[in-house]
Amino acid sequence: MGLPNCSFDPTLPLILDASVVINLNATGVAAYIFDAIANPISIVDVVTRELEGGRVKGRTDGDLISFLFNSGRAQSVSLTAECEENFLTMVSGSGASTLDDGEAATIAWAVAHGGVAVIDEKKGTAFCNARFPSVPVITTIDLFRHESVLANLGPNISDAVYNALTIARMRVQDRDIQWVIDTIGTNRVANCHSLPLSVRRAHLKVETMIDR
Repeated sequence: MGLPNCSFDPTLPLILDASVVINLNATGVAAYIFDAIANPISIVDVVTRELEGGRVKGRTDGDLISFLFNSGRAQSVSLTAECEENFLTMVSGSGASTLDDGEAATIAWAVAHGGVAVIDEKKGTAFCNARFPSVPVITTIDLFRHESVLANLGPNISDAVYNALTIARMRVQDRDIQWVIDTIGTNRVANCHSLPLSVRRAHLKVETMIDR
């Protein structure tokens, strides 16, 4: 059974990590998604630089960032003195106990200034929940499941999620897998290599049996 539609406090700013921007860019309908969300949206300059750096490899995520800033759909924010200690704590130490700069900056800004950290990696989500339990954490899937996004995209939500999975290799948490399957259709699950292998194999077998 899929999860119910998602909603969150529309007054809190959403602080987007790089992976979220990449996922939304891959949908092909990012502008419609951002237009549907009432929350103010911020992207830390650390994340912006990371995405803009992808232009040399032919990636267009930096173009989406520029569009969002220029159209007023999102604002650029910088790490402040209030963020510094938490940021340095999250990026210093052994790899197993640290986060990448973008995730750390996203969380540090949300902690210092109040906001919702939007991150997809399980490690980052678990880290934030354990270290900063008062900070709300959501994922790209939660944005897709937002009632206003669903209303704005209508049946196009299926292709939007599928594109994020196949083009951006969007990460999906275990709790969201059934919702994703229901949304994109069982016949397309095997093509989504960011989904667990066991899930893809199960649906590949089902499709094979149906073909027979």
